[in-house]
Amino acid sequence: MSLLKDILYKVAIDTVVGPTNVRIHNIAFDSRKIESNDLFVAISGTVADGHGFIETAVNNGALVVVCEHMPEQRVNGVTYIQVADTKVALAIMASNFYNNPSENLKLVGVTGTNGKTTIATLLYQLFKKAGYKVGLLSTVKILVDDIEYKATHTTPDSLAINSYLSMMNAEGVEYCFMEVSSHGIHQKRTEGLHFVGGVFTNLSHDHLDYHSTFSEYRDVKKSFFDNLPKSAFALVNVDDKNGEIMLQNTKASKQTYGLKNYADYRAQILENQFTGLLLKINDNEVWSRLIGEFNASNLLAIYGVAELLGLEKDETLRLISGLESVSGRFQYLISDSKITAIVDYAHTPDALKNVLETINSIRTKNEELITVVGCGGNRDKTKRPKMGHIASALSTKVVFTSDNPRNEVAEVIIEEIEKGVEPLHFKKTMSISDRRQAIKTACQLAKPNDIILIAGKGHETYQEIKGERFDFNDFEIVKDYLKQLEK
Repeated sequence: MSLLKDILYKVAIDTVVGPTNVRIHNIAFDSRKIESNDLFVAISGTVADGHGFIETAVNNGALVVVCEHMPEQRVNGVTYIQVADTKVALAIMASNFYNNPSENLKLVGVTGTNGKTTIATLLYQLFKKAGYKVGLLSTVKILVDDIEYKATHTTPDSLAINSYLSMMNAEGVEYCFMEVSSHGIHQKRTEGLHFVGGVFTNLSHDHLDYHSTFSEYRDVKKSFFDNLPKSAFALVNVDDKNGEIMLQNTKASKQTYGLKNYADYRAQILENQFTGLLLKINDNEVWSRLIGEFNASNLLAIYGVAELLGLEKDETLRLISGLESVSGRFQYLISDSKITAIVDYAHTPDALKNVLETINSIRTKNEELITVVGCGGNRDKTKRPKMGHIASALSTKVVFTSDNPRNEVAEVIIEEIEKGVEPLHFKKTMSISDRRQAIKTACQLAKPNDIILIAGKGHETYQEIKGERFDFNDFEIVKDYLKQLEK
């Protein structure tokens, strides 16, 4: 239990009605989770407004209510605290409640449209191999050193973040690598956290269902770097024109990386094959099992972070050569009949273009590239025709299918994807709304040495349709179908 006045440290308070020397058992922003002596935070969410559940929270035992609008009817014995922004207040209170755990380890945030999961996860791998206790907060999984927890969001809510960081403190974790999404920044989930560094990967078309414009999406990402302390580093990809924008107002030490432009950390691709990459990083050669130009950029970011955190250069290069690809990120298998199947999370136009261009740069063009791709429902609709255009232009055959339709009709989503296909590419495409059947068809179309790309879901092990989640794993399904065809 913690004293309310300690939990409120650094929170900008407008009004207090009631005592602040009471002890709080827990903090929650869901009234259903409130128990006796808890603190309830009324959050104005995208679906519901927590202010409408203040009475329920009090009836369930809330001793303190933090809100933006003071309720007209107040209960004696309950402390009411009015603030300008309950999301910010929640994040700061969560840090205080868990004794500011981010200050007791080296926390690095990774943000950008593509590459966040790969960079954060590979940094976790690298520092583990270097002998440190490490934490990871990612889309794929949450790791408290060796203990794994299921991830539900790219950036968890601020209570969950601080709870995990507190666990890391208890386990003696020294470094933590965290994906930082635009949603998480905009919803103030990272407020009150102490970062020793931030990484910017790139910015491309995504989440415009949430952010009204691309410039708003960019500026939300930028605010993360604006708020880094002077003691931190800001490492940005200068191959992306938005990299320099991220650095404009930051107080942090400005660092850059790039394959194509002058930067503090530079790399040249010497070899790019399905077996891996040979890179020259700042005049030092290193072999990696990862594939493609986008992964060369990711590895360069990892090298930069490792050096900025104090690892020896030679040790970092040695460790990079042993890194393994992340689940659902250019994850591939080669069947007995020499068909290569690749599963990748590419769900944005830029990510799909990167993956297809990587495959095309490696393949001999004597084989076919068959792409299976869809778009998620209840998400940014404007990217759908762009995905259709890219898939059809850069593949020899395309099967348009469902992704996670959610509450939309899969066939309607596919029709919107097809609008981006140019007439000269019509004959390359077919549409099969059942994703399992689409993958099976791609396997049946493939001949020895052909390449199948299954894009969009990557590491996900489910398909979400009409509010239900069904078991679905692209990698396992394509592996099984290729085995069946070889019998």
